[in-house]
Amino acid sequence: MLLFQVSTPYIPIMSTTTIKSAIPYGFTSQEITVEGDTNQGLPSFTITGLPSRTIEESRERIRSAIRNSGFIFPRRKIIINLAPASIAKTGASLDLPIALSILTLSEQLLTSDTTNRMFAGELALDGQIRPVRGIISIIECAIRKKYKEIIIPAESAAQASLIANKIRIIPVHNLRELWLYFKQKQPILPLKAVVKNTETDKHEQYVLDQIVGQAQAKRALIIAVAGRHNLLLSGPPGTGKTMLARTIPSLLPSLSPDEQIAITKLHSLVTNNCHIITKRPFRTPHHSATRASIIGGGTQLLPGEISLASGGVLYLDELPEFDRQTLESLRQPLEEHKITLTRLRDSVAYPANFMLIATMNPCPCGYFGSDQKTCSCTPTQLQNYQKKLSGPLFDRIDMNVE
Repeated sequence: MLLFQVSTPYIPIMSTTTIKSAIPYGFTSQEITVEGDTNQGLPSFTITGLPSRTIEESRERIRSAIRNSGFIFPRRKIIINLAPASIAKTGASLDLPIALSILTLSEQLLTSDTTNRMFAGELALDGQIRPVRGIISIIECAIRKKYKEIIIPAESAAQASLIANKIRIIPVHNLRELWLYFKQKQPILPLKAVVKNTETDKHEQYVLDQIVGQAQAKRALIIAVAGRHNLLLSGPPGTGKTMLARTIPSLLPSLSPDEQIAITKLHSLVTNNCHIITKRPFRTPHHSATRASIIGGGTQLLPGEISLASGGVLYLDELPEFDRQTLESLRQPLEEHKITLTRLRDSVAYPANFMLIATMNPCPCGYFGSDQKTCSCTPTQLQNYQKKLSGPLFDRIDMNVE
């Protein structure tokens, strides 16, 4: 009886390695050190350092990405630590540095390949590098820490080009391409800074000049936009309050380059969308939106609608229909133009420099004081409806047009 033994290639093993990365932390970012260690023991892959569920699940993504890219996943006990351990890590931007740490531990990469570089990217099962949230914040962290180079997903190149003049940015498509770049077998040109055209398209769906009549309301809109005043439009249904408010984007000025970076950075914190924001935001949340979605927060302390409207307009249609606590939470941001979200472990601050445009009916049925139709609301209904808006909130609304 013949016995055959299948031998696997011998892979030299390093003891420890260190890779640098970063994650969004509020409106800024936090540098993360990916420490790798391997030793004798049953084959295993453990990630420590307060990883979220997304990072815990990245173990199988990384394992498949390494093998499908033509590399060998070492059959040893591997421990990855994400430092500092006191900060909770979320998102998939640490996939790439963790994979590079494993390749360095198994000496399929050299330590010099990852020295003085920062890495960020999500890995697909086939080794493709996908875009991640907050890429501008991550690049700004590399600039602050004075790294000479940062490796990012190629799909994030558009947003990264806004600050490409401050650091060498290398966009890569997959793990194999990055390995060839390290071995100097396939050069990758760094990103060039691109000055985006800040002239926005003024062909909006609603234009103020197309509205016939409503001279007083149109003049109020022009004054409000010119001075960034908060405005409340009050009147019965059908008087054109919503249509007037929809014309505001056609009145807003173009974004400056610094505003374009700040607004794009804010929006990239909540989505993997890699587009550059070229127009001032005009946010229109529904009245059923939760308090956390309006002011920000949640398990990851993400920015809310008031922050996403920073530099533009927050439009609240039928203002009294919103939850009272949600409306009261707008008082401080309207005064200070920022919002500080504090939870048990973390406290982050986001800009909230928005212009508030709101509309409302004078009563629940909408016809109180109208000469076209008789109001059907009881005095109690009218009183409860008007109580939803407190005096301090009204004090922060500069103009009220009926």
